[in-house]
Amino acid sequence: MKFILPFLLLSTLTVIGQKPSKEAWESMFNGKDLTGWTPKIRYAASGDNVKNTFRVVDGKLAVSYDQYDKFNEQFGHLFYNKKFSYYHIKLKYRFIGDQAKDGPGWAYRNSGIMIHGQSPESMGKDQDFPISIEVQLLGGNGKDKRPTCNLCTPGTNVEMNGKLFKPHCINSTSETYHGDQWVTAEVIVLGDSIVQHFANNKMVLSYQKPQIGGGNVSGQDIIYGSEGQLLTEGSISLQSESHPVEFKSIEILNLEGCMDPTASNYKTYYIKSKPSDCQYSKK
Repeated sequence: MKFILPFLLLSTLTVIGQKPSKEAWESMFNGKDLTGWTPKIRYAASGDNVKNTFRVVDGKLAVSYDQYDKFNEQFGHLFYNKKFSYYHIKLKYRFIGDQAKDGPGWAYRNSGIMIHGQSPESMGKDQDFPISIEVQLLGGNGKDKRPTCNLCTPGTNVEMNGKLFKPHCINSTSETYHGDQWVTAEVIVLGDSIVQHFANNKMVLSYQKPQIGGGNVSGQDIIYGSEGQLLTEGSISLQSESHPVEFKSIEILNLEGCMDPTASNYKTYYIKSKPSDCQYSKK
């Protein structure tokens, strides 16, 4: 997938005579267990996978509620154990089954990819959502328009068209995907500059300057960041919000690395230079 904005396209051009590098996508999920991931569920400590909420079923990462008597606002997040700054993440998701008993109405067929977030260890035991930017994943209800890959902002704000955007959520321009069909969601994140959302290979939302601010998070023990602080990097997590959902083909492409063409690990697709990563062949 190509970046949409022209100046981003320019930044991916190769050095004259240099062949485009093969993209080194990293699989984030091994299809067997939750190695590399840490759960944080409200009212529980980081690492406690309450009632086996997050599990692997037939090679898919599943969010399940069959061991819950009722949901009781136990919002959860499964955190990948690496943080990123400049990257492209993609996955497939689908909603299945029935919502957990007493799950909130707005959480029907609702999940999300949380980006530029705090760590699970820094969250309060009773905290409902990590300070982060949410790429909201929605499924259709069979009749109404309900786009996906929307934006929500727990404890954050963004800029749109050069102005600070403070509402908690905004819909994307995506189609509505009813039923239990698989949908591909992708996000291109360029540090504290630009974030772009894609649904089934179409860009559906773009914004700039993700930053600390706003509300919509409760149960914090420690204040994370300061008002207006730009988010340059952070955690990535998947949500559990009371409706069963499955994920698969979860992959990430790091866009930060060595941009010196003389280095052995130079990649033409890097956007952000990290000189400390450069490796050189010994003569």
